[in-house]
Amino acid sequence: MRRILARLHGDAGMNTAEYAVGTLAAVAFAGILLKVLTSDSVQSALTAVVDRALK
Repeated sequence: MRRILARLHGDAGMNTAEYAVGTLAAVAFAGILLKVLTSDSVQSALTAVVDRALK
């Protein structure tokens, strides 16, 4: 029983590392999405869609 508890106790930092990797991936995805949405071609397409919807 003691060995199992020692093994479980040794994995305490694993959750923090997983959260860090997940946060890093989310930030990278947000950066790519921001780059795509602020490009001229996407902005003009979105503007056209909004203009068409408001007319």
